[in-house]
Amino acid sequence: MPHFSNSVQLKYVKLGYQYLVNHILTLTLIPVMAGVLIEVLRLGPAGIVSLWNSLHFDLVQILCSCFFIIFVATVYFMSKPRSIYLVDYACYKPPVTCRVPFATFMEHSRLNLSNNPKSVEFQMRILERSGLGEETCLPPAIHYIPPTPTMEAARGEAEIVIFSAMDSLFKKTGLKPKDVDILIVNCSLFSPTPSLSAMVINKYKLRSNIKSFNLSGMGCSAGLISIDLARDLLQVHPNSNAVVVSTEIITPNYYQGKERAMLLPNCLFRMGGAAILLSNRHSERWRAKYRLVHVVRTHKGADDKAYRCVFEEEDKEGNVGISLSKDLMAIAGEALKSNITTIGPLVLPASEQLLFLLTLIGRKIFNPKWKPYIPDFKQAFEHFCIHAGGRAVIDELQKNLQLSAEHVEASRMTLHRFGNTSSSSLWYEMSYIEAKGRMKKGDRVWQIAFGSGFKCNSAVWKCNRTIKTPKDGPWADCIQRYPVHIPEVVKL
Repeated sequence: MPHFSNSVQLKYVKLGYQYLVNHILTLTLIPVMAGVLIEVLRLGPAGIVSLWNSLHFDLVQILCSCFFIIFVATVYFMSKPRSIYLVDYACYKPPVTCRVPFATFMEHSRLNLSNNPKSVEFQMRILERSGLGEETCLPPAIHYIPPTPTMEAARGEAEIVIFSAMDSLFKKTGLKPKDVDILIVNCSLFSPTPSLSAMVINKYKLRSNIKSFNLSGMGCSAGLISIDLARDLLQVHPNSNAVVVSTEIITPNYYQGKERAMLLPNCLFRMGGAAILLSNRHSERWRAKYRLVHVVRTHKGADDKAYRCVFEEEDKEGNVGISLSKDLMAIAGEALKSNITTIGPLVLPASEQLLFLLTLIGRKIFNPKWKPYIPDFKQAFEHFCIHAGGRAVIDELQKNLQLSAEHVEASRMTLHRFGNTSSSSLWYEMSYIEAKGRMKKGDRVWQIAFGSGFKCNSAVWKCNRTIKTPKDGPWADCIQRYPVHIPEVVKL
């Protein structure tokens, strides 16, 4: 007999298993319905009339039944959560005057750290392996030698990023500032007084009864925390529009010391921001791009190592910076594992959940050394938007989730073109997928973000309509060049 693996393609066996398990209810009901239909046909017209006449209907029973059906339907629709729609979003595209090629970045590093050549060499090695391209941007204040991180410069960066994204959002959606009911702004490291949300209200003269929130200190995953907050508010405020603004202001947080753990963010973080319009208005469902399905948040702050792995502090010379721990990737992996455990049952098809359960039982009862089954999340999602925190983050998630190069293409290209734009990076990735014309009606998108604390947050979206390739947006003038090959090391 021929070898089993040669005579039967295991791929088709697995596909058959998935179809069988995922459609078990349909496959069970079909023969039952067919049997009932055959019996009815065997009775004939006379038998059916006789059966109908044998049934006795009482008026009170009919009224009670109707009342019960109406009551159950009312309770169901009243308790059902409101659908939250993502009408549209806009990403900020920095001007070419803010561009920082590798040569410029390294020249500034040599001039600013002239007394510490080892730190310059360290930054060069990081930049070579970072996955960033030549077109990432830093704010004007960082282009000075030495940098001038003043409060005025930081406010100037916040205004140009946030207002540009908001203007683009209003233009794309036709939304008037007076129609904004909820405003949420998240920026982790720059928290002035008045707040950034107050700055937006003042600029656009928003209503006096607007519900505004300003989130700070929550890291790169704050964008999905804002989405979760907006969802909760839209559940209790009917017929409302919510605008979420996600950004990170680089100007006041550019580290000017020589501690290696604090120099790393200088090499990765770049300018960026996004504005998102969410609505629970039923009339918006027809033009909305996506519907929010799930938001799952995981917080590992109870663990001391997780709490301190991304930490803002002063170095020995008093320079303030963000210190990144060597344990960061291991802690991120644990946070992801916890998040997957929660989101898996919500999104995975029955076939994957059954395999996972059987493997878990086998390891507990028969052999603890059995390799744990990693669910195939490609069965649950068509697109993946992984926070572009760095090449190592994307590599680790691609490996752990067993994703293909195409699945992480949006994340890698966003990191290459725009760098790590913190909480807004997910929206540059979503925009990349749209610019490539890959977003079809019914497609499911999984956004995954990590942040200080330590947090791992996920959001699941379902595409409402096939999205045409946009003529504007951050990728409009360069999408034809992507994807590009990104070497492991770029020699500088």
